[in-house]
Amino acid sequence: MRFFLRRGAFYLFTAWAAITLNFFLPRFMKGDPVTTYINKNQGRISPEAAESLRILFGLDTNKTLFEQYIQYWNLLLHGDLGQSFSNGLAPVTQVIGQALPWTIGLVGIATVISFFLGTAVGAWIGWRRGSRADIVVPITTFFSTVPYFWLGLIVIAVFSTGLGWFPASHAYDKGSVPGFNLDFIGQVIQHGTLPAITIVVSSLGGWVLGMRNMMVTVLDEDYVTVAEAKGLAPRRVLVAYAARNAVLPQLSSFALSLGFIVGGTLVMELVFSYPGVGKLLLDATSAKDYPLMQGLFLVITLTVLVANIVADIAYAVLDPRTRQMES
Repeated sequence: MRFFLRRGAFYLFTAWAAITLNFFLPRFMKGDPVTTYINKNQGRISPEAAESLRILFGLDTNKTLFEQYIQYWNLLLHGDLGQSFSNGLAPVTQVIGQALPWTIGLVGIATVISFFLGTAVGAWIGWRRGSRADIVVPITTFFSTVPYFWLGLIVIAVFSTGLGWFPASHAYDKGSVPGFNLDFIGQVIQHGTLPAITIVVSSLGGWVLGMRNMMVTVLDEDYVTVAEAKGLAPRRVLVAYAARNAVLPQLSSFALSLGFIVGGTLVMELVFSYPGVGKLLLDATSAKDYPLMQGLFLVITLTVLVANIVADIAYAVLDPRTRQMES
């Protein structure tokens, strides 16, 4: 219990610090969203409208910084992240909500595939350490060192431009209306294949190498030696004894990688013109859309914190020694 209380207190403090930093950083930057919005509209905004916009964005000059901070928390607790002036003053939650499913769908599925495939291959290579199977490790590691944009461009050149198998950009065909029908779902799968391949290939090496190294370490443990001495089937020793314990650090890394899914893969989304959170964040930064930037940073930060909490809980449940060390 003490372990969970300590972790809970730590994450509550981290969340408060992240939210506070998210409030103050845009206010310490040069300019503000209202000034940028007025300049964008070439001065067609009256002084009265400008003052109303400042109040709307929580930048009321009649209030102290502390009062603005309290107001920010009040809006936040009511689920109000402000309005995005680069999207026609639409609510930030609505703008993020439109981009979030694309990122979760693409990056989430690709991350899950990469984790299970890399973990399985790494376990097999570790079990057959010293054999020709070890050549898989440097191959997958090499692809992990290739920059996202370069790997994406190669995939586009081969499978889109050269072979013409898949579209090179966007999430669906131009002119299509999003909907839950077979035609649109087929378009989404077709357009998402190349970005997914890019993510899987570039992240596979880390999972393979991590699992392979843990397998080599675990195979020297006494309980594995005893299991082999009992004459158990090699497959049972591999799955029930070696891989089961070697996968623990992988699960922690997997939980963290799930947290970073919401952040998307910025470079990948730019290369493939994919309408995800990463591209939305870049567009918000270019437009100096502070409310949208704040909302995105907040969602990404809190998602990573939740993923850390899940990783700690999972590790503590699977490995009781963790709780004993914290006691």
